[in-house]
Amino acid sequence: MNSFSRRIFNRGLLYSVPSFMAASALAAQQPAAQSASTPTQPAKLTDWPKGYDPATLAKSVAVHFAESRPNRTSRITYPEVCTWYGALEIARLTADTQLQARLIERFEPFFSTESAFLPLRGEHVDFSMFGGLPLEIFLLNHEPRFRDLGLAYADAQWQKPTPDGLTSETRFWVDDMFMITFVQLQAYRVTGYKKYLDRAAVEMAAYLGKLAQPNGLFYHALDVPFFWGRGNGWFAVGMSQMLRELPANHPQRDTILRGYRTMMASLLRFQGSDGMWRQLIDHNESWPETSSTGMFACALIDGARNGWLSDPAATSAARNAWIALAGYIDQNFNVTSVCEGTNKLNSYDYYMLRKRRTGDLHGQAPVLWTAAALLR
Repeated sequence: MNSFSRRIFNRGLLYSVPSFMAASALAAQQPAAQSASTPTQPAKLTDWPKGYDPATLAKSVAVHFAESRPNRTSRITYPEVCTWYGALEIARLTADTQLQARLIERFEPFFSTESAFLPLRGEHVDFSMFGGLPLEIFLLNHEPRFRDLGLAYADAQWQKPTPDGLTSETRFWVDDMFMITFVQLQAYRVTGYKKYLDRAAVEMAAYLGKLAQPNGLFYHALDVPFFWGRGNGWFAVGMSQMLRELPANHPQRDTILRGYRTMMASLLRFQGSDGMWRQLIDHNESWPETSSTGMFACALIDGARNGWLSDPAATSAARNAWIALAGYIDQNFNVTSVCEGTNKLNSYDYYMLRKRRTGDLHGQAPVLWTAAALLR
């Protein structure tokens, strides 16, 4: 573990993020700093204009999450887990030990008064992925109770494997490639046991074989031939997380890297001139959607930083996406234009008419993940 110097959190230092219109005006005033790659000044994932610095902005979003106090009436769900994980990453990467402590303290009731709200184990991908959260906390504080709780979810997920070595939770929905692999990768990061990495890699290779289309994008499910934005975002982030851990000689690495590169090349073609991706990726008439934009930016940043992508257009696309995404964060640090929770349905209208939420954790999490990728 890296050691971090103690930094006292000062809520008063947080600034107000401009609205989308204000951010657009700011972009017009500073074209050189925010433009895509040019012959004289290649795009960089540093030197952000005022109001767009990922460390400051993401910390504001993380603090907003830490200050929220959910009134639980049912089991914790995956959007909260994803946002919590992102907030912990930001606290670690900015060396904010006070924010980190607040986020860990928020988990304490699950060991006592809120234990009834823990998700079921080995029942569904959306429940099992919870285990990655206590494993992340263990990586920060090394308390065995967090490790034990997280590993219980990782092991339960593979308690009844299929003959192909997949988890019984396999359903071949595009969302699963973050949900399933996240907890297994976290278990590998904590223990170093290869079985967890192999589980995740075999699962991802199987999903690539089933859902990937020739253009590199993914249908929502086998019977739903639509390139839904956030669904593809889950797969993009799942692949980039996987590639960060897979050694060069792993049997599934080439398959996953090929799928990742094909997808990223396709995403570059479909990014809007405003830096955003759409609710339905290949439909220009569909609306700009923030959760998918954040996930795609995160995956592109990982590729540019780790050498998986050599095209400088990937860096430009990631930079433009971050600047666009920042403009969708309101003065209360809520992300706007977030697609509501979405089931699958073979209907164009179903996806186009999904409600656009503000502050939905499906959208808060990707902002934190993207900023973390920029800060790593």
